[in-house]
Amino acid sequence: MRQAALMASPRWPATLWIVRHGESTGNIARDEAHARGAQRIELTMRDVDVPLSPLGETQARTMGRWFADRPAEQRPDVILASPYLRAQRTAQLFLDCGGGSLDGPVAVDERLREKEFGILDGLTTGGIASVFPDQAEFRRILGKFYHRPPGGESWCDVIFRLRSLMDTIALHYAERRVMIVAHQVVVLCLRYIIENMDEATILAIDREAEVGNCAVTEYRFDPAMGTEGGLALVHYNDVSHLEERSPSIVTATPDATGAVRG
Repeated sequence: MRQAALMASPRWPATLWIVRHGESTGNIARDEAHARGAQRIELTMRDVDVPLSPLGETQARTMGRWFADRPAEQRPDVILASPYLRAQRTAQLFLDCGGGSLDGPVAVDERLREKEFGILDGLTTGGIASVFPDQAEFRRILGKFYHRPPGGESWCDVIFRLRSLMDTIALHYAERRVMIVAHQVVVLCLRYIIENMDEATILAIDREAEVGNCAVTEYRFDPAMGTEGGLALVHYNDVSHLEERSPSIVTATPDATGAVRG
């Protein structure tokens, strides 16, 4: 009897939104470096401290106002954010504009941090080929899913920590409305986990388009999925909430450290 009760108990949030942070000053620096053909992206701070650009702040506020116009039961009541400044600021601006209905503060979770690039941090694609040609060749042979630069992470490493995060969400936030605010690679790796994908499938999705700044990926609990129910994809990389208010604020630039897109 107890076993049957446990099996019937939902393990997943009622709704899960996964959001990439707004445009950052690092996104702008990356574009400028590539336009100049530079080897290195000009940043004077740690990647963790890179702030949102003015446009990124507008994107976060716009997303918050769009959610604020929805009924309370269609807004998040839990927000988990990467410890990086650009993600935390996106989450806070979203809340300031009424986007969530939280009882407490945004929960910062280090497992949501950006993929770490190690010795490749801050280099453009051309810079990697010039400064670390051996790493460029290793990446070509292994592919981005498995290549781990010295001091950095592969996509598999990111997935490993995110599997732990999903276990935490299942344990503490079942039947809640949860929003995650993080980074491009995190969005993709969470799709890989939730939808039980393989390497080829997630890399094909990655090639199709960049994840937009403040783009929303949404899942809803479906009790008909498997024996315990599951999370069904509703929207991926959706920026309609930005487009309907101001199409000019839509952007989709990789982070500065992601010059080779992870």
